[in-house]
Amino acid sequence: MSVVTIERKVLEKNDQLAAENRDALTRLGIFTINMVSSPGAGKTTLLERTLAALDGRVRVSVVEGDVQTDIDAQRVARYGVPVVQIVTNGGCHLEARLVRDALEQIDLTATDLLVIENVGNLVCPANFDLGEDLKVVVLSVTEGDDKPLKYPAMFQRASVLVINKVDLVPYVDADVSAIRQHARLANPDLQIFETSCRTGEGIAEWAGWLAVQAERRRA
Repeated sequence: MSVVTIERKVLEKNDQLAAENRDALTRLGIFTINMVSSPGAGKTTLLERTLAALDGRVRVSVVEGDVQTDIDAQRVARYGVPVVQIVTNGGCHLEARLVRDALEQIDLTATDLLVIENVGNLVCPANFDLGEDLKVVVLSVTEGDDKPLKYPAMFQRASVLVINKVDLVPYVDADVSAIRQHARLANPDLQIFETSCRTGEGIAEWAGWLAVQAERRRA
């Protein structure tokens, strides 16, 4: 019983801080996404391709979350955008407090789109609001088509699904139509994109959608 009580208090405090983050970002006209996935789904590469496709159309800042190292932050920084690395030292998800601290290191007045790349995990990040406008779940075809059935909470709480690495469909036992079907069983309102960072398929559409959301928020 005490474990349940402690968890409830942790989540309540996190939600309070997340609401403060959201209010601050909204007041500044910043559109914010929380990118989540299993390890190896290709979030960072997708982010790199997205930054290249946006090509300065909107001002992007990035918060990177990882269990260890700043490798991903170094990769993203090569695209000339402000990036802050959060190392959780074993923690399986980001929290609103960590994001708040990271935002203090970013010039938010020069930001239109904030991308938070969460720790690779489809379980814990589902429960923690960071103050984002929406969650984007990235699912690689190499993971199979049953992930939305195994981890429904993440898909229920996401607004967007990016089915990544679609160029590998001929080589793995994956059915994109089944992924779509299973994801919409969890969340009928999911907006779905199909992308390949290797061939570029779907990247322009995905980046264009992000640009539109950021421009609407800024307006």
